[in-house]
Amino acid sequence: MARYLIGQLAKLCDVSSDTLRFYEKNGLLVPRERSESGYRLYHEEDLSRVRFILRAKAVGLSLEEIRELLTIRLEADQHSCAEVKAITQAKLDDIDVKLAELQRIRRALKKINDACCGEADDDASHCSILEALADEPH
Repeated sequence: MARYLIGQLAKLCDVSSDTLRFYEKNGLLVPRERSESGYRLYHEEDLSRVRFILRAKAVGLSLEEIRELLTIRLEADQHSCAEVKAITQAKLDDIDVKLAELQRIRRALKKINDACCGEADDDASHCSILEALADEPH
């Protein structure tokens, strides 16, 4: 059975040792044993777990969502696929809300940007963007 020190595991996963310590601190990764000199020792399962965490982060899942998925993964026979899907569906719903808000912001910003003449030589004392953002009526 392969055993890795934290630096070796970090290198295999292309992350820093600090990242692995962060995952440990947040309960996502627990070293199974320590060497006689007290160094953390990790196994193949830990390598797989870190890669799972990294893929989950890459698709935008939070640490809490990843923690939930890891728990389900460890006790897969006690959970349903629907539970897993509910987590990803909730994330998709959050993203849709954020995208709608970003589209609203973009439309508003584009409207005031398009209204500005943007002449380089004009001073900004009558800039339509500044006026649109000011509290005072025009």
